[in-house]
Amino acid sequence: MEYLYYPGCSLECSGRAYDESLRAVFRVLGVKLTTLDDWNCCGATMYMSVDEAASLAISARNLALAERNGSRELIAPCSACYTVLLKTNRFLRESPELKVKVDRLLEPAGLAYNLSVRVRHPLDVLVNDIGIELIGLTANSSLSGINFAHYYGCQIVRPERGFDDQDLPSTMDRLFERLGARAVYFPFKTRCCGGMLMTTFSAVALQLVKDLLNGAGQEGADCILTTCPMCQINLECYQNRVNKTYGTTYRMPILFFTQLLGLALGCSENDLGLHRNLVPLEKAPAAVAG
Repeated sequence: MEYLYYPGCSLECSGRAYDESLRAVFRVLGVKLTTLDDWNCCGATMYMSVDEAASLAISARNLALAERNGSRELIAPCSACYTVLLKTNRFLRESPELKVKVDRLLEPAGLAYNLSVRVRHPLDVLVNDIGIELIGLTANSSLSGINFAHYYGCQIVRPERGFDDQDLPSTMDRLFERLGARAVYFPFKTRCCGGMLMTTFSAVALQLVKDLLNGAGQEGADCILTTCPMCQINLECYQNRVNKTYGTTYRMPILFFTQLLGLALGCSENDLGLHRNLVPLEKAPAAVAG
């Protein structure tokens, strides 16, 4: 099994632990990841409002490179990248006029995109291609005793239904419960973390982060698992600021879902980038008897 891999900008810097843990997990599961050669930024989300055609062309360039590579599927772990690449496919498919504009912008680079690439999230691939049962059989450590809050964020299941339910996604829940962990009651699982509001309307973003930390803490979560680099940064890096603002004492580990998965699969903490986390996970998985 092999997939073309689009890491995106965040996983090269602030979300490096996501990249490291994702590669480690797929390696243990015998899945080859080939990084897309000469990939570029997806264009992020705000550039769409500045110049729609140029924004789509920036994103479509990656899809065109994947298509030229002969790949029909492209894994994008960052929630923003995943959403933007999906949106590009949909917009170009639904609007012939936009497609013509984007084709003209790609032409000087010797590229063309024929809408043949399917964008995948690694959680989707793990659950629906590799399979929860196989992952469970491969695991050599049990996550029994670990209570987690399953935080999908607001992007990977929206705007249209994809690999999971928009309001009540369950893929992460089912995966980690098979590995022995317990999903706590967490109705905030698709709530926004504030995203880039932390740099513009910080009071709003801090309240959103506080709500998420409070919801997980009240239910006895040992950690929050996320699928998004932006969510991970907001929930982890701003805990001290939340505590100072609201008089709280949050110290909640915020892990990429691939980090906890990697522990169950026997990956080393270094390979999973756990040394990069500001708040360590205190509970360790128990070894599974052979």
